[in-house]
Amino acid sequence: MNNNLRYALAAARLNTTDIAAALAVDPKTVSRWLNGRIPYPRHRWAVADLLHVDEADLWPETAPRHPALADGVKTIYPHRWAILQTTWRNHFDSATEDIDILAYSALFLAEDHATLHILTERAKAGVNIRILLGDPESPEVAARGVDEGIGAEVMAARVKNALALYRPLLDVQGVEIRLHRTVLYNSLYRADDEFLINTHAYGTPAASAPVMHLTHTNGQGLASTYLTSFNRIWTTAQHHNQ
Repeated sequence: MNNNLRYALAAARLNTTDIAAALAVDPKTVSRWLNGRIPYPRHRWAVADLLHVDEADLWPETAPRHPALADGVKTIYPHRWAILQTTWRNHFDSATEDIDILAYSALFLAEDHATLHILTERAKAGVNIRILLGDPESPEVAARGVDEGIGAEVMAARVKNALALYRPLLDVQGVEIRLHRTVLYNSLYRADDEFLINTHAYGTPAASAPVMHLTHTNGQGLASTYLTSFNRIWTTAQHHNQ
């Protein structure tokens, strides 16, 4: 019996059906978790994110036996694809002041209508949204396509598709899109003080690379380094109004 999970569900006023729907699993699976079965890591992370608690609070037995991560590092996902879409939606939906996106295309977000709706609603609520995508005509975007093994033309097409999908956001006050010509070492997805940093590895698609969940706790932490990088790219990027 997992009483920690049971109490967390009660505190959040959610039931097994709610969790099952959010994670796209069978309600019986959630019941088995309540009865003591330990979920796969990606499901543990998603449930913890949904309930706004730490994974170790729900499943103490999964807590690492090694020293704690550096200050400001909450979680490290082994692959971007291991993060459920629900987690991405909750991440952006939690923002009350700032949302920043830095990538070459971020097409996986642009193709999710729920995420686009969240971005639109957050902007209407007064959240400042800055989106930085690669210039599809730039050699940097072409090089990334070659590095990932999909080809320069395909990578450029992905960026153009993303721009077309993000286009309606430009009609919402508080949203700005710019194009950069930067060699990215990581992609960045910020919601206020919470950062999801998708590292880039040569020859590896971004979806297969690790993601760090950082919290901006002070001016000297890891998140501050990435925010400084974002701001430098933003100031040199070209406005996109099409």
